[in-house]
Amino acid sequence: MTSASSLPTGRPRTLAEAKVWLNDKLAARQHPMNLIDPVEGQALIASLDGLDGASWARVWGGAGDEVRAQADAAAAQDAADAESLYMKAHGLYFLGRFPCPNHPDKLRNAERERDAYVAAGAFWDAPVQRVSVPFAGRAGEGSEVVFLYRRPPGIKRPPVVVMWGGVDAWKEQMTEACDAFLAAGVATIAMDNAGTGESPVKGVVDAERQFLPVLDWAAAQDDLDGAHPACLGRSFGGYWATKLAHLYPARLAGAVNWGGGAHFMFQADWIEASRYPDSYLMELVETRKRMLGADTDADYLAFFERLSLLDQGLLDQPCAPLLLVNGKFDKQCPIADVHLLTEHGSPKSVRLFPGGHMGHTPRTLPTIVEWIVARLNDRASGQEAA
Repeated sequence: MTSASSLPTGRPRTLAEAKVWLNDKLAARQHPMNLIDPVEGQALIASLDGLDGASWARVWGGAGDEVRAQADAAAAQDAADAESLYMKAHGLYFLGRFPCPNHPDKLRNAERERDAYVAAGAFWDAPVQRVSVPFAGRAGEGSEVVFLYRRPPGIKRPPVVVMWGGVDAWKEQMTEACDAFLAAGVATIAMDNAGTGESPVKGVVDAERQFLPVLDWAAAQDDLDGAHPACLGRSFGGYWATKLAHLYPARLAGAVNWGGGAHFMFQADWIEASRYPDSYLMELVETRKRMLGADTDADYLAFFERLSLLDQGLLDQPCAPLLLVNGKFDKQCPIADVHLLTEHGSPKSVRLFPGGHMGHTPRTLPTIVEWIVARLNDRASGQEAA
């Protein structure tokens, strides 16, 4: 069988090529197929008759509806398998809206994905709490920021990490990272990246506004050590973690940019070169446009260009402790941005891993968790000394 890595990268994938990519990810238990049953997943992939929104949503969302009905029946009987069924439904609905809900049927799946996830999270030892805080949005923006909050059992006043994903992995896809931090005694706040999920803003140049009410909420909780949380931005979300680290260094114990850009990612030549990366299934440009609020290619280029942190004059400012993590051969975000960040402002920590986008290895997430926990401990020790 042809591998996904050998497929053409200068054009969109055909349906047959997309099926190869999906089966490769399914076999490797990798995003976006990591929550899909291996055997059932093969059958669902085989049943796909198109990559258009309606065809795509029908296959994955239809399977999600069947499992969701099973989960509801199990929950009504207090069955022990209700949680796993809700998570299974969540994974199917996630595929049904992937990479973004740019079709009414995909939007329906996105709504059901969120609902199934919270239903599953209610069964966990560190249950998911859905929290909403007010947001002073501008005309056309939202009025609240919604996030998913979990706290480690048995810890009276834990430190906090706030995390978000990129353009297609939203707060409901943060489970693995949340579990790792909870095991280390850190409370987790998972929210949506600007322009994605339930974010009240598009990915405009000052969309960092949406993160501030969440930081304020964490600082105001008496049962959290949240005055100086850490933050973790995955994929495109790493950009906003970097920007927050430069704008609000005194508010953060540390920040991690895991696979995001800073300047070169937003230049026209890289935008064109990364249009069809082998690490992405389909509709990367369409998904980025939706995040940015861009309708045309011209808007897409212009909106991206405005995001450059170098052109905004931020990179030579002091920043909070910042860890830069990525794969050495990333085709979605240029490694040149990592080097650029190390050449400006405060010293940075860097960890590059083998492979492509985000450098997924068995050591990648543990490295990030260990670094953040150390920064939170550093901050706590400094407060005690003061």
